[in-house]
Amino acid sequence: MKRFALIAAILTAGPALAEPARVISLGGAVTEIVVALGAEDRLVARDTTSQYPERITELPDVGYVRALSAEGVLALDPDLILAEATAGPPEAVETLKAAGVDFVALPGDPSVQGVREKIAVVGTALDREEAAERLTASFDAEMDAVRKSAGAVATPKRVLFVLSLQNGRVMAGDDGSSAEAIIELAGGVNAATGFAGYKPVTDEAILAADPDVILTMDREGEMAVTKRDILAHPALGQTRAARGGALVAMDGMLLLGFGPRTPQAAQALHAALYPEAED
Repeated sequence: MKRFALIAAILTAGPALAEPARVISLGGAVTEIVVALGAEDRLVARDTTSQYPERITELPDVGYVRALSAEGVLALDPDLILAEATAGPPEAVETLKAAGVDFVALPGDPSVQGVREKIAVVGTALDREEAAERLTASFDAEMDAVRKSAGAVATPKRVLFVLSLQNGRVMAGDDGSSAEAIIELAGGVNAATGFAGYKPVTDEAILAADPDVILTMDREGEMAVTKRDILAHPALGQTRAARGGALVAMDGMLLLGFGPRTPQAAQALHAALYPEAED
């Protein structure tokens, strides 16, 4: 009953479309779920973070999920918009909701249950409930294998996730962040403490944490955090992780998206944290 109450609460008022034909997905995990449910042919556009599967990038791009233009989205004449909880800015979301288009916001909880709820919501919105149940069953089976791997860890590695490193300031993820959630699923422990979400941390805090592993997103551009950047940083370069070369970079959407590929992300991170277990 709880699941159906959640779905009812987030669907906008108005007549529901049995099978919406023109769907825009805002958020990489949202798009992955739509594709996994076999409804890719209904997508007419996606946001910039929607990069998987690669063929999805051939669709029109309506911009970054947190910096949307309502006019640009509405110009594509959607009859359903599926959006991550982080979609914004708020005024753009309000304009989209007021335009008479069905707008469905997904749960934002970075957890296994959160993924299951996302799948259920998208399945209901697309009238693909049976496909959603099959996808959830497959997801659960893969998560069982993840839990088995994580449960076999005797001494968890302490992992510091570095979101960005600009002007010498380290932005890390702590309590309630998707970074902490995936680290724990992989059998690790978040080395960052004392704050919620993603925030700058001091050099003193980094040295005190002294992580076994430093985790980053594998990306390009000004937001990239390279091995050279880490080793050159006055605090990160002195950590046990840097001295031992325990630096792990993974695809950001795979790592933090909390969609259908989360079991794969957790297993890949587990293998990177505990390579000895893979031998």
